[in-house]
Amino acid sequence: MSTTKYTLLFVCLSAILLSACQTTPNPTENQATVQNQRPAYALAIHGGAGTLSRANMSPEKENAYRAALDSALLIGETILKNGGTSLDAVTQTIVFLEDCPLFNAGRGAVFNHDGKNELDASIMEGSGQMAGAVGSVSTVKNPILLARAVMEKSSHVLLTGLGAEQFAREQGIETVDAKWFYTQERWNSLQEAMEEEKQAGKTGAIDAPPTDYKFGTVGCVALDHAGNLAAGTSTGGMTNKRWNRLGDSPIIGAGTYASNDACAVSCTGHGEFFIRYAVAHDVWAMMAYKGLSVAEAGDAVVNKKLVEKGGEGGLIAVDKNGNIALPFNSEGMYRGYAKPGERKVLIYKE
Repeated sequence: MSTTKYTLLFVCLSAILLSACQTTPNPTENQATVQNQRPAYALAIHGGAGTLSRANMSPEKENAYRAALDSALLIGETILKNGGTSLDAVTQTIVFLEDCPLFNAGRGAVFNHDGKNELDASIMEGSGQMAGAVGSVSTVKNPILLARAVMEKSSHVLLTGLGAEQFAREQGIETVDAKWFYTQERWNSLQEAMEEEKQAGKTGAIDAPPTDYKFGTVGCVALDHAGNLAAGTSTGGMTNKRWNRLGDSPIIGAGTYASNDACAVSCTGHGEFFIRYAVAHDVWAMMAYKGLSVAEAGDAVVNKKLVEKGGEGGLIAVDKNGNIALPFNSEGMYRGYAKPGERKVLIYKE
């Protein structure tokens, strides 16, 4: 065979091998498009997970939740579109969700056993992995703003109770009367929970949440034009909670985590399980140490590890390339995401 023929054969074989090695990426990943290159921005939000069925939700209520989630996305997306930081997008998006009485965070927070609101929040940025968090505050209008102040204006990560509220006043962060947080629906939920507890003769010390339960938390994760990630989470906790109980939302590594080398994560669910298994950090670790995609890591933690341990809930995550994962193992999760040219709001397993 001539040299020319050998050359042609080599070229053809090389083309065949190259074609065989090239694969078409999966067009969807946990309901969000997989990007071949980093988009200008990416944003995801959640408003809590739990028993969310179409049968038990009126069309009017469903529309109200969808509209609120869409408005939250618009706030964060507008900041990112205009060149704002992921940290600002996360902060302002969560401020809106805290002010919306539909969600268990800020206004609309659930009541504890003593008929009071105890609010928790945390925030983390991915470039330097600085973080701030607050727990059991009752007078701070927007706990996410206080969490950010802890991160930026103190040498600490987590402040709680009266000390956190004193720090809020010193920093000029808005405080309000307790009536600001009151909603009749949340008050009714407390009365029902206390009546059920009374009928069952239980103390609440070791009781698990009832089967028909919504884990109310709000959260946001974002990637900005500079490639910086951020995550934030805010909640009113569990209805009828006692003894200044804290869940995962104010715990860095459990409910919130961000690092530019992999992802940003915000969680919602039965907080005790998310604390025990460091869920937010675990997603990052599976990506950083095992090389999993954000979808694979989220699925492994939420739909395998948590399910095996008996934990219920979900999370939102965005990776350094703008890929988004929204896994949950409960009946539903209020959630949504936005990227250039792509936007969705979801509630059920759809």
